[in-house]
Amino acid sequence: MSPSHIHVPTDCRTVTEILSRVGDKWSVQVVVQLGGGSKRFNELRRAVTGISQRMLTLTLRGLERDGLVTRKVYPTIPPRVDYQLTGLGCSLLKTVRGLGEWAIANRDEILAARQRFDTSGGDELDRKHSDAA
Repeated sequence: MSPSHIHVPTDCRTVTEILSRVGDKWSVQVVVQLGGGSKRFNELRRAVTGISQRMLTLTLRGLERDGLVTRKVYPTIPPRVDYQLTGLGCSLLKTVRGLGEWAIANRDEILAARQRFDTSGGDELDRKHSDAA
């Protein structure tokens, strides 16, 4: 390994913490939905299939706390609240879209690998590990 790849435990913790926020099921879906422009809470709730009101609230708060989403409150009755990606959130959206494109491009290969694994019962992997021991 080159010196630029030295393992620093604090870096790993930071990366793990951030990836757990931006990589969870609901955050990714909310970011993708907001990629089309600002949305109100109920618009997001309808667009993100299966998310509860509480989970959407927690997800939006976490994304806002991390600087990925902004929340704008309009002084109307009832109050209107719009959510929108920040510049940082838009940069995450690019990465999420890239990962989605990768998944689609490699779907058939992944499905074939799963089929091979399931057919062998995972025995091939177990044999390789026991042979190495």
